[in-house]
Amino acid sequence: MISIIITSFKEPKTIGKAIECVIKQNIQEDYELIISAPDLETLKIAKDYQKYNEHIRIFKDPGKGKSYAINLLLKRVKGKLIVLTDGDVYISENSINEILKEFNDNLVGCVSGRPIPQENKNSKYGYWANFLFDSAHKIRKKLKNSNSFLECSGYLWAFRNNFIDKFPLNIAEDSIIPYMFFNKGYKITYAENAKVFVKNPDNWKDWIKQKSRTTKAHKLLKYYSDSNKSPRTKTFFNESKGIFLVFSYPKSLKEFYWTQELIFARLYMWFKVFIETKLIHKNYSDNWDRIESTK
Repeated sequence: MISIIITSFKEPKTIGKAIECVIKQNIQEDYELIISAPDLETLKIAKDYQKYNEHIRIFKDPGKGKSYAINLLLKRVKGKLIVLTDGDVYISENSINEILKEFNDNLVGCVSGRPIPQENKNSKYGYWANFLFDSAHKIRKKLKNSNSFLECSGYLWAFRNNFIDKFPLNIAEDSIIPYMFFNKGYKITYAENAKVFVKNPDNWKDWIKQKSRTTKAHKLLKYYSDSNKSPRTKTFFNESKGIFLVFSYPKSLKEFYWTQELIFARLYMWFKVFIETKLIHKNYSDNWDRIESTK
């Protein structure tokens, strides 16, 4: 049996599609689908689906953050495998089975799905999203092929149950849990055909807010990991190494210009994170913090 958890916060407009994309799949194992949210609006939609589907369970979390809710659910779920996704994204057909295939290898502890932007490349922020997601895809494929440590995508990923009782809340769960498995000798791998479609920010305020928060959420991994055994993939150094390769991605003068803008935007983001974490000591903390334009 597997436990599929959809974590959500004030997403009544999107939770329905997220649920449907799970229950319409021909999942090859018995499963439970847990909808976790602190707000009544989202849970009301989930309960409507629960009336017609015996797999669905409802969990009202305390509203203290995504990682906090997952920690609570670790003690309650029944499955030998836990699949995590969000209420504001939707997964591709057969994506759950694609993830399950990877666990046929008993040495695999965690599996990451593949995020894909819902936006096309016709706008600047859509182009940025496609650029960054395609880059992450190439990195994960390379790390998988070399049996190296990789950080999972929080939009869709999975891990074996009953190996972790709880994890710290000052770091992203999709970063620290894979490390905890890797440290126990398990492999972290990538199911590129397990696709999850993500709506991205469409303005500067939301973009910098989301990217800064995500970077902070992964930054503290160095305090929990041995960089020689499980080196961080989301670092300024790793990003700077590929700066001369980015110009092979754009296919037009407009995209070339947007690429230059993205380089400076990322530099600004890293500078902002450095100031806030090193000088102001404003680090990541687990809480529900909406990025409005992604909903």
